Amino acid sequence: MKAFIAAVLFIAVASVGAYFVLDSYQRAGSAAFTSATGVRLGDPGNNLIGS
Repeated sequence: MKAFIAAVLFIAVASVGAYFVLDSYQRAGSAAFTSATGVRLGDPGNNLIGS
């Protein structure tokens, strides 16, 4: 029973840690797909068709 509780606690801690690590890598599309020599995307709310 102790091994099961330890495994559940380990999975919980590992999943919370993975959440924070992966969340730090995520960027918005307007920031991720910019180029110094090419097209620069603006704020996604301003370039929608029909707005």
